[in-house]
Amino acid sequence: MLLMVTIGYVLSYLIPTKQKSVRFPIYSTQAFYIAQSGAEFAIRYASDRGWRGTTDGGIYDINRLNGTSRPLGNGTLTINYNNATGDILTSTGQITGSSENRVVRVSSFSLFLRLIFDPASPAPCWCLGTRRARFYIQDVRYNPAGINPLILTSFSATWTQTGTARNITRIDMNGVQKYTGNYSNGSAPVNLNRPAGSPTQTITSGQIVNILVYWGNNVTNCTNILITFYTGALGTGESYPFNLDSAGDGLNGTALCGAGC
Repeated sequence: MLLMVTIGYVLSYLIPTKQKSVRFPIYSTQAFYIAQSGAEFAIRYASDRGWRGTTDGGIYDINRLNGTSRPLGNGTLTINYNNATGDILTSTGQITGSSENRVVRVSSFSLFLRLIFDPASPAPCWCLGTRRARFYIQDVRYNPAGINPLILTSFSATWTQTGTARNITRIDMNGVQKYTGNYSNGSAPVNLNRPAGSPTQTITSGQIVNILVYWGNNVTNCTNILITFYTGALGTGESYPFNLDSAGDGLNGTALCGAGC
């Protein structure tokens, strides 16, 4: 009887201990998937945007991901990235009320950027007073040239201005007119329509495209200019927004472009 009591006591002690220990691999697995979700979120966040810095001096800035935190499921994901300390993104999954966490690291993270302001070209600027805006974009995807190129088909635009309203009347890409019309601020997306036989812009991996946006006349106090290009007709497909005036001061303090306008 004493032996049976002893065995019963040992079992009664081990069973709850085992139940507690089972939680740790469960929490560890949950933390891993939360961390993995954070990495996927960061990749989508980077790939869907053409980046500028918080001031017009910046060309692209994915450092805004650094310190991003979101609740997810039974825990929280935290993203850390700073390209000044290496092109490595880390996503940490932490389970609420537990010390369990898992970390997922993504090397060469900037390769997940797609269509961005070209970092080697001049920042967006005005031509002919405040009538034309010039900027350069580049496809930085890891994609062999000529295979699955990016094709821009339509666009939309918003901006802030005072005085007489002006409309976008023309868009050129690499010296070729791609749009003619009378696009007003905040209108629905419209298709590129020039040249008549091929009204789209194909961009291969690594290619830089010089873009000129024409307004009908000088735009008074034009700031917060956002141009978005789409791969599908009338705003469908993938979208690539470009904030030409992230500082809100009128394209780099209304500085004029040099040659090429």
